[in-house]
Amino acid sequence: MTEREKISAGSEARRAVPAKAWRPTDEPLRQDMLLRYLGAVATVSAKQAAARRPTVPETASAGRVKKSAEPSAAEPAPLLVRDVMDIPAASVRGDMPFLDIARSLTREHVGSLPVVDADDRVMGVVSESDLLAKAAVEASGYEPGPIGRLRERRLHDKARTETAETLMTTPAVTVFPGSTVAEATWLVSLSRLKRLPVTDHEGRLVGVVHRNALLNALIRDDAGIREEIESRILAEDFPDARNAVEVTVRNGVVDISGQMAEDDVPRLVAEIKDIDDVTEVIDHLHLVSG
Repeated sequence: MTEREKISAGSEARRAVPAKAWRPTDEPLRQDMLLRYLGAVATVSAKQAAARRPTVPETASAGRVKKSAEPSAAEPAPLLVRDVMDIPAASVRGDMPFLDIARSLTREHVGSLPVVDADDRVMGVVSESDLLAKAAVEASGYEPGPIGRLRERRLHDKARTETAETLMTTPAVTVFPGSTVAEATWLVSLSRLKRLPVTDHEGRLVGVVHRNALLNALIRDDAGIREEIESRILAEDFPDARNAVEVTVRNGVVDISGQMAEDDVPRLVAEIKDIDDVTEVIDHLHLVSG
């Protein structure tokens, strides 16, 4: 990672995980969290792409089609937007005037709000940037020239309007409650938004999901990783070693110690490495002959 990339990654991590005041000593951990976040998104995306990829059925010698393996019952269900979204969601009506929009953004402590019609259907999103453009035009009296860029002229024309419906950006980027957290994360990443309106299939506003909530949902803390190793892997696959193996996790690095049958160690290490949020496994086990 170049120095410029480190600075960029650090800035994004600090914006995404605003738990407390930033300190220089926190930077390595925040960069590690960001990399784990991006890795988790990439892993989920790859799994979804593989699931959608058509498979060629294998034929047995007798000519019968061999059925594909059923999904494992132990496979955890993907986390959905409805599990992490906030309800109710603040919004503004299309006919709300400029000053009232500014007051609403200040009151809700957000940078944007969905604009809805009389039936609560999302029409667009109005943001601080939309209001700033209007304020700048009114304060400066700036008029784009006849050969000004098309985007500049459109921005100027929109800034001269007065209501949420005419100031808003449309169409709004929205997500369904039944969408997966990974899908919502891709939308946030591609659109560079901090929050997404959540709508039903009729387009009515039902909630809002924040970038921080998606981040925290994709990156479990070390305690969550340890709990999965102990309750799922050790308890289900290695019950005889459950009380003889100690697990510690720090920043995604898993350290296993204690005693275990020599033949079981490679499988245990492989299963722990298969957890998406694990970055490394350190083996300090004392081997016992099987």
